[in-house]
Amino acid sequence: MKRELFGQEISQKSQSEFFSATDLVRAGDKWRLANGLSVFNLTNYIRGLKTAEFIKEVESKYGKSIIMGRGRSAHTWVHPLIFIDIALAINPKLKVEVYEWIFDNLIKYRNDSGDSYKEMCAALFTRMGNPRDFHKIISEIAIVVKDSCGVKDWQTATEYQLKQRDLTHNSIKLLCRVLTDINAIVRIAIEENRPKASII
Repeated sequence: MKRELFGQEISQKSQSEFFSATDLVRAGDKWRLANGLSVFNLTNYIRGLKTAEFIKEVESKYGKSIIMGRGRSAHTWVHPLIFIDIALAINPKLKVEVYEWIFDNLIKYRNDSGDSYKEMCAALFTRMGNPRDFHKIISEIAIVVKDSCGVKDWQTATEYQLKQRDLTHNSIKLLCRVLTDINAIVRIAIEENRPKASII
C-alpha cells in the first residue's frame, strides 16, 4: 500500500502495518536539503542509545519492530511507533501530520473491504450454485465495483473510496439473499452506494 507524505510515496504493509523507513528518510531528506540541513542517517539513528532503549520497549510490547533491508534497493520496515520517532528525529514539524497519518482509518477500511470481498464472493458463489466460470464472473464484478468507486488503483484509494467498496460488497452479499439475478444484484448495490451529490 502506498501513502503520500510531502509529495513522496511511503510504502506501508497492510497486514503488519509496518512502514518503509527507507521511503520516510527519502521524503525527509528532500525537506532537510531544501532547508539547508544535512541528510538524515537512519543507521546512526537506529544505533543511538535512546533509540535502542525505545526499540527495546516497543519490542517488549509488540515483538519485532524493525526489519532491516539488505542491498541497495531493499527497504527497512519499522513498527508505526518507530516510524513516528524517525519522523520526529528528521523534522519535529512532521509531528502533527504523522500523528494524523498513523491514526487515520485507511488501513481499517482496506482490511474491512478485504474481508467484505471474501464474504461477497461466498454469497455470490452460493447464489450461483457453483458455476464453472465463477472466477471470471468475480473478476468482472470487481472491475465494475472499482469503476463505480472511481478508483484506478486500490493501492492509492482514499478512505472514502475504500469505505464505498466495503459498503458495495456488503450490499451485494445482502442482496444475494433475496434476488437471483446477479446483474440486478450488482446494479442495485452500486446504485445504492454511489456517491451522492451534495445539496447546496
